[in-house]
Formats: sequence, C-alpha cells, structure tokens
Amino acid sequence: MSSITEPAPPHPQIEENAQHGRLTARPARPVSASARTGLLSFEGPAGDLLGLAYVPAPCDGAGYRLALLLHGAGGSPRHGLDLLLPVADEHRFLLLAPKSTLATWDVIVDGFGKDVRRIDRMLEETFDAYPVQDVVVGGFSDGASYALSLGLTNGDLFSAVLAFSPGFAAPLVLHGQPRVFISHGVADTVLPVDACSRRLVPRLEAMAYPVVYDEFDGGHEVPGHVVNHAVSWLLSGAEGMVPTP
Repeated sequence: MSSITEPAPPHPQIEENAQHGRLTARPARPVSASARTGLLSFEGPAGDLLGLAYVPAPCDGAGYRLALLLHGAGGSPRHGLDLLLPVADEHRFLLLAPKSTLATWDVIVDGFGKDVRRIDRMLEETFDAYPVQDVVVGGFSDGASYALSLGLTNGDLFSAVLAFSPGFAAPLVLHGQPRVFISHGVADTVLPVDACSRRLVPRLEAMAYPVVYDEFDGGHEVPGHVVNHAVSWLLSGAEGMVPTP
C-alpha cells in the first residue's frame, strides 16, 4: 500500500509596508501643476509644522529633481532644507524636508513606521503638485543614517543617496541599487569615522552599490566643498572612490 504525501502549502508572502520602511508614492505628471514656488510649509490639523519645501521658480512644466532632505537628531526641517538650499535654484532642485515625529527618526527609536508614513504623504502631495523627473534622498548625521536606510529600502524610487556623516544603515528589505555618496570628517567626535563610514563604505561596496566616499579634514559638519562635490557627483553620475587623506 502506497501513500501520497501532500506538498506543504507555500509560505504566505509578507506584504512590505511602512513597518519595513517602504514608500508607496511615485512621481506622476500632475493633472494641474501648482504655480506656488519659494519656501512652502506642510502643516498638521492643529497647525503644527510637519515639514518644509522649497520650489525653484519658474514652475514652467519642466521636471524638477526632488531631493528629500533629513535633519539630524534634535534638528528641524530648516536644517534639512539648508543642506542644498544654496544650490537649489541653480540646479532646479525641489527640496522636501520633513520633521521627524520624535526627536530623531523612527527607525532609530522604535522601528520604521510613523516617519515613513509622514514622508510618504508629503511625497505624494508634492508629486501631485509638481512635475518630478528624478528623486534622491539625503541627510546629515542621524538624518544621513535614515537617508541610507530609506534609500536602500526604496532604491526603486531614489536614484541616489547623499549621506553626510552617517552612523549606520538599517534597511529591513532592499530594492533597486541607488548610487551612494558618503562624506565624513576625520575629527568627528559625535559619530567617529572609524566606527561609522569607514565600516559602512566597504560593506556597501561589497554589496555592489556604487559608492563615492569623501573623507575630509574636519568634524561633525557639512563643509561647502563637500556639498559642491556631492552635487557635482549627483549631476554627473560619476562613480569612484576619493582617496583617503
């Protein structure tokens, strides 16, 4: 007498969502583009500030490069915005700078969730209002760590990541393969370079991410020459390793 063993049922696929750091908003040609330019704010129901945006003029139908910019711990949306504000008009960068729901970003406190949903809503509103041709994410300090985490998780949305003095990257899932720019000061006492970027960069390279690393003489900061290097790299698509001093 023979017996037939039924195959085991397939494991259910887990739907990736905000708890995994996944963003759902995607650029689409707006039905009616907004004419609002300059410094704009996103406010909650109680009038609380959720984030800031800067839209270069004129809004003439030509697509923007949107840069999602993330502040450091204890920072503000303006701190995020200021990372690229000096070059926004020249290079037609639409800047979007959310405020973390707590003192720093959700994945650092208790896991992806609230900040991912807030960012998704802000991106969706912006995509509905303005033509966007490319999307990148960047940040400083904790914001750089969060930019790396979101960027690697959502590489099917972000074409590039700008991480100024990051501490870590903590993606739960990986999608796409964005280009990565990392900078770090050799005298950083807040997030020491040996424990942070000098470990991060080789790991990312081992995972086949195209990485440019700019290690500079300085502390926990984003010098103007580093911003200029990051922007030139972003616009040119150049890859390569900057020699360590």
